[in-house]
Amino acid sequence: MRDLLLKGKEAYGVVSVKAEFEAEGTRMDELLRLLDIARTAGLPVTVKIGGCEALRDLYEARQIGVRYIVAPMVETPYALSKFIDAKNTVYPQEERSDTGFLFNMETITGYYNRESLITEATKDEGAQGIVFGRSDFVGSLGRPGDSINDVDVTKRISEVAEICRSADLELVVGGGVSIDALSALRTIADIHLSRFETRKIIFGSAALDVPNIEKGLLNAAHFEILWLLNKRDYYSRITNEDARRIETLEQRWRVLGTPI
Repeated sequence: MRDLLLKGKEAYGVVSVKAEFEAEGTRMDELLRLLDIARTAGLPVTVKIGGCEALRDLYEARQIGVRYIVAPMVETPYALSKFIDAKNTVYPQEERSDTGFLFNMETITGYYNRESLITEATKDEGAQGIVFGRSDFVGSLGRPGDSINDVDVTKRISEVAEICRSADLELVVGGGVSIDALSALRTIADIHLSRFETRKIIFGSAALDVPNIEKGLLNAAHFEILWLLNKRDYYSRITNEDARRIETLEQRWRVLGTPI
């Protein structure tokens, strides 16, 4: 996994590794292992917290030193203000410049509120940018997941890109990013794009100009598969480590089948 990250960083424009307290339900021991792998490759970590004011997630992210924090499912300026208040409570002013704070725009409601959300984000000590989640966005429209690359979806993201550029905010695009997404991503990047991301790997926008970026996305998928295998094996060992002792005790005492 480290070698894949090094290859991604050196050849394909990888700039960060990602974990999610939200959709993935990342446990702290998993995050610490991911952090260790990422740091051996010289890459920072991005964490999506569990909600707009998930204080415990923010405290843990600050404790281990992540580079980017993303708040999920922010649909209204009020929800964004709660995230901003929470991160400003947890992070002292002198530490905030070392961390990028972004929020997910991933529903049609958030899209309709894009102007007011960006106004809220650009207030003093606000947020640094938006992560546009395409999968949840098309889901909020009642459309299938394979519509993420449709022209009208890309058009809406491009409108958000234009506003972000004018407001000097970062724009990150995620949700079903694969080789099929490259054309849509390039259309958005012609307006404004800071980064794009798969489930575990984040690329700088300049990666779109890498001649063999398709191999970079394959490299990212390879990393994610190995990470999931590692996770499966790790918890399998924990599950099985006491199996022999349980069997020995049950054979000796027959407790489990005996009424208390």
